[in-house]
Amino acid sequence: MNSADLHTLTGAYVLHALAPDEEAEFERHLQACQACAQEVRELAATAGRLGAAVSVPPPAELKHRVMARIAAERQDPPRVARQAHRGARRGRTLSRFVLAACVTAVTALGGVAVWQHDQAEDARAQARRAQRTATELAAVLAAPDAKVRTGPLTDGATGTVVVSRSRNRAAFYASGMPKPPQGKVYQLWFDDGGTMRSAGLMDLPADSGAVLLEGPVNTASGMGVTVEPAGGSPEPTSAPLALMTLPG
Repeated sequence: MNSADLHTLTGAYVLHALAPDEEAEFERHLQACQACAQEVRELAATAGRLGAAVSVPPPAELKHRVMARIAAERQDPPRVARQAHRGARRGRTLSRFVLAACVTAVTALGGVAVWQHDQAEDARAQARRAQRTATELAAVLAAPDAKVRTGPLTDGATGTVVVSRSRNRAAFYASGMPKPPQGKVYQLWFDDGGTMRSAGLMDLPADSGAVLLEGPVNTASGMGVTVEPAGGSPEPTSAPLALMTLPG
C-alpha cells in the first residue's frame, strides 16, 4: 500500500474497519504524518460524541443469535485412520474401497475448497464495501460544513440527519426505533420536491445506529422513513414514519 492510499484510511481506522495488517501499517504512518494524526483525532471525537448520543445496551437476544450462528457453522469432516490389513484378498478389497473413498473425498474437498474460496471472496468484497462506506460516513460527519437536525420519529424514537453539501452526502442516526415487523424493513428516502427517491435500507442489528444514505443529496429538501417489504421498494408503499427537512 502506497502513502497516497494510507491518507484515505483515516475514517476506516477511526471506525475500526481496517484489517489487522492494514491497521498496523496505518499506525506506523500516523507516527510520521501529522495531518492524518490530526484528522484521526477530530474524527474520533466526532464519532465518540455521536456514538454516545445514540448508545444503547446490547439486545438480550444477542447471545442467542451468536450461539445459533456458531451451531450452524460448517464443521470439518471426520478423519478416518487407515487400519492394518490381513490377507491379500482383503487387502485388495480394502484397497479398492480406500481408492473409491479417496476419489469421493477429493471430490468433496474440491467442492469445499470452491465454497470456501467463494465465501472468502464474498467476505473480502463486503469488507471493501464496508471500508468505503465507513470512510465516507466519517468524512460526512467531520466535514467542515456538516449540519445537523434532530426530530421525532414514531413510538418515541428520534432521528438525526447530518448533511454535508460540499460532499453532497447525508447520514442518518436513529435512536429507540423498534424492530420492523416480520418480513419488513425500514427504507430511507430523499424528498425531491415531493417525489421520494430511495436512499437505501436501514438494516441495523439493533434498534439504533447510523447509516450513510445512498446516493447524492443534490437538490433534495428533506428525507423520510417508511416500512417496506424485505428488499425495499422502488417507491413508498406506506405512510412515512417521519419526514424531516434537511438542514441548510
